[in-house]
Amino acid sequence: MSIPVIVLCAGVAFLVYRMSQMGKRRAGMPPGPPTIPFLGNALQIPAEGFYKKMKEWSGVYGKIYSLTVGSTNIIVLCDRKAVRDLIDKKSAIYSDRPADYVGGLLTGGDHTLIDDYNGIWREKRKQMALHFSPKKCDEKHSIIQEAEAKCLLLGFLEDPDHFLEHVKRTTASIASIITYGKRAPTIDHQYATQVFDIMQEWTSAMGPGANPPVDVFTWLKHWPTFLAPWKQRAYRVNAKMDETWSRTLNDVRKRRANGDTRDCMADSILDEVEKNPDYILGEHSIQNLLGEMIEGGADTTTAQLSTFLVAMVTYPRVMEKAQAMIDEKIGSERSPTWKDFDSLPYINAIVKEGLRWRPVTSVGFAHKIREDDTYEGMLIPKDSTVFVAVWALNHEEDHFNNEDQYWPERYDGFSELANSYSGSGDYEGRDHYTYGAGRRICPGIHLAERNQWRSIAKILWGFKISRATDPVTGQDIPIDVNAYKEGLAQSPLPFKVRLEPRSAAHANTIRREWKEAKSILDKYD
Repeated sequence: MSIPVIVLCAGVAFLVYRMSQMGKRRAGMPPGPPTIPFLGNALQIPAEGFYKKMKEWSGVYGKIYSLTVGSTNIIVLCDRKAVRDLIDKKSAIYSDRPADYVGGLLTGGDHTLIDDYNGIWREKRKQMALHFSPKKCDEKHSIIQEAEAKCLLLGFLEDPDHFLEHVKRTTASIASIITYGKRAPTIDHQYATQVFDIMQEWTSAMGPGANPPVDVFTWLKHWPTFLAPWKQRAYRVNAKMDETWSRTLNDVRKRRANGDTRDCMADSILDEVEKNPDYILGEHSIQNLLGEMIEGGADTTTAQLSTFLVAMVTYPRVMEKAQAMIDEKIGSERSPTWKDFDSLPYINAIVKEGLRWRPVTSVGFAHKIREDDTYEGMLIPKDSTVFVAVWALNHEEDHFNNEDQYWPERYDGFSELANSYSGSGDYEGRDHYTYGAGRRICPGIHLAERNQWRSIAKILWGFKISRATDPVTGQDIPIDVNAYKEGLAQSPLPFKVRLEPRSAAHANTIRREWKEAKSILDKYD
């Protein structure tokens, strides 16, 4: 037999062997559901409700278990200690992102959600940390958040039927002022609507079952675009994102060209570019980074405030208890402010319980490990996808009594904001995992905590929240607490509530405080 024939036979044998190993769980890996050849556990992973399946499997295979999909290894962490030991303490090797072909098409491969842990990602995180630090939030952004929260109350007072649009406008406007120095004064302003249009399309393009398993079966990348509707959709969303965020950044440039510079993130970065021609972030990275601030600042906070409204209607006892505490400390002549944080601990508990009960990221964003690792005798192979199973951790039966119930009292004694607990070595005392873990923890955590506390405190101070009434039947319209849209930001499906001012005095205060806030916000119109 000639040498070329021997080489060919050896190559074919090796290929057959490799294919026969696809779908198999490597020896030494954490246990998990039985696999089938080639596909592994692919057919067992549901298109919807994967976050609940993660929790279910943890009860069968342990709080650290594994899945395989083709040649991809997946490690699922439903254990607090493991999250601390691996994602937090070993973040140098657990901070990459797994391959995301469709995510790359959507963003041009330029987004912190999918960026690897490299110099560009670190510069983006540095900018986020600079502009969204606790110091910036309390000394600078606090004024904007306070004024916009007062505008939210006016919207609820004058147009309660469109409560969700007012929440969206508020969250988008705060993020836009901080990022671009420009606010969204009305619910139909482009700065109030464009981010939600993008996120809706992004969710449809990245939602469960939206795409074939292209990152597992990589030959699908080469499928012709005209035969791949999922590719066509990704390119369309990418074009819309690029047009939106480039246009918004160009608005800033036009403003600056007219001599109008503002104390915002976009101006700060453009100043850096002018001083440093070799700045590591290019034009596309800058426009996407600024757009990400709006995406993260608006969509996720809107989802959590929506969950708050669902919870208040479903658990009116909580609303009544909170309002009694607010009445005792505040009265009706002013609304609560951030200075009241320490005197209203139950509001902080309500924020935490909403984030635990219905986390906006139930599956958690995947990490990727850079090298082989072992944990408690189990192998975690290089390039494995590692999930911090947020829903499972937030609903641990042995950590949270009646974990499916909305019960803020479970956070009695938790007087600090979430970042104090996420950064603590006391993993048993962590409040929840909705913001993630390790170096990939949500960079907007400080702004989000303050946004939610302010909005919730003011809404509870000013309004009675109850079930809406069907105008035809006169019956209360029920709300399904489990009816949520899955996607990048999990949020309640459309629902209705009734918002009524708690008294004429509260209504008068809302109008008066809005007049005071308007002078602050007018300069950002």
